[in-house]
Amino acid sequence: MNQLENQEQLDLLKLEKDAVLILFGGAHCGVCQTIKPQIDEKFLLKFPNLEMVYIDCEQMQEVCAQHGVFSLPVVQVFFMGQKFIEEVRGFSLLALEQEIEKTYAKMNS
Repeated sequence: MNQLENQEQLDLLKLEKDAVLILFGGAHCGVCQTIKPQIDEKFLLKFPNLEMVYIDCEQMQEVCAQHGVFSLPVVQVFFMGQKFIEEVRGFSLLALEQEIEKTYAKMNS
């Protein structure tokens, strides 16, 4: 999972990639640091065309605010530049996987 450094990188990614998962987290967020490798491991093989990126909200507060992220962790999934999924704070990785699978399967068929 690559870490983004600015809004321009994120905008370009949404334009270039058909499927993008963004994990908004923070270095001092224990849950964020726990789910980050789990998302990587769980989704990397299952969704090879899903670009996964991490944004550290402690370093990029303005970008997080622009995306409506005011608590951590938050996962947003974009397909064709449009936000389809948003999970906030306490959420199930299994449920997230199932939600991604629905739209991802349609996109790749």
